[in-house]
Amino acid sequence: MPLPPIPLTPAFRHGVRTPWGGDMLRALFGKDIPDAPTGESLELSALPGLESRDPEGTPLSELLQARGPALAGPDAAGEFPLLLKLLDAREDLSVQVHPNSAYAGEKYGKQGKEEAWVILDAKPGARLVLGFREGITRQDVEDALNDGRGLGGMLRLVPVRAGEAYLIPAGTVHAILGGIVLYEIQQSSDLTFRLHDWGRKDADGKPRELHLRESLDVMDVDSRPTAAVPVPVVSSEKGWEELLVSSPHFSVSRLSGCEAFPLLPDPRRFRVLTLLTEGTLESGGRRMQFPKGQTVLLPADGMPASLTCGLALLGRPGRP
Repeated sequence: MPLPPIPLTPAFRHGVRTPWGGDMLRALFGKDIPDAPTGESLELSALPGLESRDPEGTPLSELLQARGPALAGPDAAGEFPLLLKLLDAREDLSVQVHPNSAYAGEKYGKQGKEEAWVILDAKPGARLVLGFREGITRQDVEDALNDGRGLGGMLRLVPVRAGEAYLIPAGTVHAILGGIVLYEIQQSSDLTFRLHDWGRKDADGKPRELHLRESLDVMDVDSRPTAAVPVPVVSSEKGWEELLVSSPHFSVSRLSGCEAFPLLPDPRRFRVLTLLTEGTLESGGRRMQFPKGQTVLLPADGMPASLTCGLALLGRPGRP
């Protein structure tokens, strides 16, 4: 029997784990954050200890064990492929870089980490770190780190605004700076190498650990992402779909102006819907009303559904 849509309850990263976070996930989306600072609402997560859950409180890993391909699809066999977050950067995050799957698999037995961001809210002057400036070499970076000069003016700072989307390939040196709330979709991996942390110290007055050798091993000094150009997919009286980001690991579409917009199941894989305005989802004769910020898992062997919502994002593993 086809499975119904599954509303998810997130897990949170907060407190000392996200000292750069704030309270915007509550202010913008009504999230029941545990405290401020809260940096991340893990909307779709199978990470141990940080799993999202169904309305009965069942962790995602148990749902996958019980439903298998009916839930995730045959293309998602093995390790669960995606992690989806809403992220509040009140302050600057550290400058980071993530390995690709070849390096991560060989060194750690894990997936690599490619990710994409959709900017949901940005204060005036908000910026991202997206790679290095033109002409910077790996040797320049290594020399600056070794002699204590730091990264200084080497980093490429990019002004951003709400609605923009960016694909961040593995190997890209990057950072989310203060004043930004975003949607993040990524390979389901917790591998992060910290290259620079702005002098931040923990509750004991100690600087957080850096991973300089690993960062130098995996970084691509020539990776300089730019804002994605949306590609129209559907335009009808029932709504619009634009493809924002596409990679071998995931894709993200923006849905807007939806009035009973059809969401038919994809037998190859699950999809994940995040409402950015209040909306309703109708499926199997049931009408579900959701607040903005709600994420819903749409199973591979799922019931057809229709969405009425002003604005939403639809993520899926692999290319569309």
